[in-house]
Amino acid sequence: MSDPLVLIPARLAATRLPDKPLLDLCGAPMIVHVWRRAVEAGIGPVVVATDTAAIRDVIEAEGGIAVMTRADHPSGSDRLAEALEIIDPQGNHDIVVNVQGDLPTIDPAIIGAAILPLADKAVDIATLCALITDEAERDDPNVVKLVGHPISPHRLRALYFTRARAPWGEGPHYHHIGLYAYRRRALARFMALPPGTLEVREKLEQLRALEAGMRIDAILVDDLPLGVDTPADLERARAVLSARRLN
Repeated sequence: MSDPLVLIPARLAATRLPDKPLLDLCGAPMIVHVWRRAVEAGIGPVVVATDTAAIRDVIEAEGGIAVMTRADHPSGSDRLAEALEIIDPQGNHDIVVNVQGDLPTIDPAIIGAAILPLADKAVDIATLCALITDEAERDDPNVVKLVGHPISPHRLRALYFTRARAPWGEGPHYHHIGLYAYRRRALARFMALPPGTLEVREKLEQLRALEAGMRIDAILVDDLPLGVDTPADLERARAVLSARRLN
């Protein structure tokens, strides 16, 4: 594999937490924290893809790279694809890592872990999952579950993604972490596909790839990054980051 390119899609249009990427967390905007964690992963260049000049400006003030993309993208994947062609039109990077812009407390080590399944040429897309330990999360539709077949102690082949409790019966359930590493050709194929039937029903974009016969493998990690979607999440993230600065 060549050096991966890490892309962080970021936009301001969040309904539950307006201006989310620019909200202050311990003295820096949230998007800057995410960018820092991605840089600390040390797996390749990091670029923020945005439609907002203010986001571009705070990243560039940190010495980072940001590219402006269209404002009408329906998903982060669409923004990712446009940014990829802007930043690397020659195709020098054959692995693209998509880190969500609302994960300010993410462990840089798990960003690096996401690319490991792509050493297997049969894998098109790689992602992450964590063991569900809170019983309530098993039935929470906001917690996306990965149903997978173990192929090693810390790796699963994804068979399905769902908002329901699955699979049935005794055994572990896995919380899907929405961080993806794509082969470049797999991303191009994925973006060319029409929305899938199950994707529309579950409202989970990754099902489009499975419905088309693409292979997704997941690395099982211990750390479940805190996604920031609400004011309460924001306060939790501030507490986590403050504790890290004290230790």
